[in-house]
Amino acid sequence: MKIINVVGTRPNFIKIAPVMEQMLESDGIDPLLLHTGQHYDANMNQVFFDQLGIPRPDIDLGVGSGSLASQVAEIIKRFDLALEKEKPAAVLVVGDVNSTVACALAASYRRIPVIHVEAGLRSFDMDMPEEINRLLTDRLADLLFTTEPCAGVNLKREGVDPDKIHFVGNVMVDTLLKHRRVANETSGALDRFGLEKRNYAVMTLHRPSNVDHEEVLTPIMRAVAEISQKIKIVFAVHPRTEKMMRKFGLDNLSDSIILTGPQPYLDMLQLMDHAKMVLTDSGGMQEETSVLGVPCLTIRKNTERPVTVEEGSNTLVGTDRDTIARAADEILCGGGKDGRCPELWDGHAAQRIVNVIREWGPSLINLGGR
Repeated sequence: MKIINVVGTRPNFIKIAPVMEQMLESDGIDPLLLHTGQHYDANMNQVFFDQLGIPRPDIDLGVGSGSLASQVAEIIKRFDLALEKEKPAAVLVVGDVNSTVACALAASYRRIPVIHVEAGLRSFDMDMPEEINRLLTDRLADLLFTTEPCAGVNLKREGVDPDKIHFVGNVMVDTLLKHRRVANETSGALDRFGLEKRNYAVMTLHRPSNVDHEEVLTPIMRAVAEISQKIKIVFAVHPRTEKMMRKFGLDNLSDSIILTGPQPYLDMLQLMDHAKMVLTDSGGMQEETSVLGVPCLTIRKNTERPVTVEEGSNTLVGTDRDTIARAADEILCGGGKDGRCPELWDGHAAQRIVNVIREWGPSLINLGGR
């Protein structure tokens, strides 16, 4: 059973690694890895394959950057040619990025079954492109794997057949648990940045709604500058964010903010593991910090991962300067929220996924002619 596994961005690489590992060890599955090229920076791309032990892609579409619509269109065009050549039994997509929805669409047009890993997550914010991607991909999917119970509730509410939905846990956690010890033994990130354990914060920020508008980004960065007077902050700056910070004159607010580019996976894992807190608008980091037990301040008004707030170490703080600064002070003074690890986030999600795919094998193949 030939299955094309699609990756395109940094979070995809982390999620696909354990799935590919399990598929390669499984009888009856012939996995191909396809990289759309949506992310092409070395630290957001090739280094992830090296550190996570992911096989080199069998197919690289080399799409590159572009507007949302043009990028999705180009991925569909190029992926369709790959489908014509390979004729897979199914296509597996992960997450909620442009590559996810584009490849799901292309496969559906050819009546090839779609498997969605990380299905059912909802922010209920249609201003987020990712929310549109999630809704469309789940509507097209024939087999849906969820990371938390509320995702299944969302899908059933939307009319998805319950037999298609499988609660398996979180593949991102599989990767984290497998590499946590290696990261702490081999990464030199703490030494490189001159950091002491639990005496620094880690920050990322990349969502267009946060970084593209001066009236939003300015109070966020003013709050960060205020926090940096009390604790050193390592800010792994996304290229888009760096561009906008320079444009708005926000790139030199404090000597205690260490500006650095996107970090290799093992370095970022070590940095998060020993931080006093994490400030982010990343969905994946909300999950990772919940497993690590590190307080996380999510600079958004909503989250598609509510379990990280209800059970994990995550707190939504929005984009208001005073609210962000006050929440950070609470962590600095009282230690913050550590939470607990959610159900089935145990390092075996990919194994459960592959077991279900093997059981569904004949049914998936038959779906190709629906």
